[in-house]
Amino acid sequence: MTAPDQQTHDIGLIIIGDEILSGKREDRHFAQAKSVLAKRGLALSWVSYLGDSPDRCVAALEKSFASNDLVFSFGGIGSTPDDHTRQSAAKALGLPLVLHDQARELIALRCQESGQPLTAERLRMGEFPKGASIVPNPYNRIPGFSVGHHYFLPGFPIMAWPMMEWVLDTHYSHCFRQVAEFDRSMMVHGLFEATVTQLLEQLTRDYPRLKIYSLPSAPVQSQNETVRRHLELGVKLTGLAKDEDLQGCLDQLAAAYAALRDGVIGLGGEISQEASLER
Repeated sequence: MTAPDQQTHDIGLIIIGDEILSGKREDRHFAQAKSVLAKRGLALSWVSYLGDSPDRCVAALEKSFASNDLVFSFGGIGSTPDDHTRQSAAKALGLPLVLHDQARELIALRCQESGQPLTAERLRMGEFPKGASIVPNPYNRIPGFSVGHHYFLPGFPIMAWPMMEWVLDTHYSHCFRQVAEFDRSMMVHGLFEATVTQLLEQLTRDYPRLKIYSLPSAPVQSQNETVRRHLELGVKLTGLAKDEDLQGCLDQLAAAYAALRDGVIGLGGEISQEASLER
């Protein structure tokens, strides 16, 4: 396995399970992963939800393995017939599944501690793509595995979340920052989204390092008042590399926000409130 390098990566999640898509279980990984990353000054770039379809899982992993993204995959690494993640990862990489020596030892130790027999079915949970490394599981010793910058973790939150934190703290502390995201925004009344589209497009061209966004809202009638239609317009800075010029990026953020504000006023918009957030 290639050791984690010193680059900064986009970060993605793959969340696997028919039970999530059917609504039998509510996904909790997305919100927790965002929190775990934010505490380390990191932010998510993408999330994929997949059912228990081997072909779809293989296709998704082929795409993500071809990137340089840091990816956490949750679910599907057990030994029952509906668990396909280990096999799909091996197929996506063109590698055989093999019983990992250290995983075998950990599974055997777990069986000894719990008084369960060491069966072929239990050992199957230690079969990973050839060359993979283990991700230790502090809850019951049954490990996850990693290949490159991909980390395959159980679907159970009580196991997966401390394993994710271990991965980040052990291999990616060089990417940590104090802040994951800088965001400046305003609430605008009196303009439709189509009216500001050209302004947003121009700012996107002028400041490619930043994310320029628009969140429209329809009128809402409550018991006592009607909340007016408005746009939330803003400028966001995310995905900072540890060695990136933070002050230069913040200067760009300030300049882009000033241009956005001037543009909104020039179009006749009414700004009701402004916010500056660091997360």
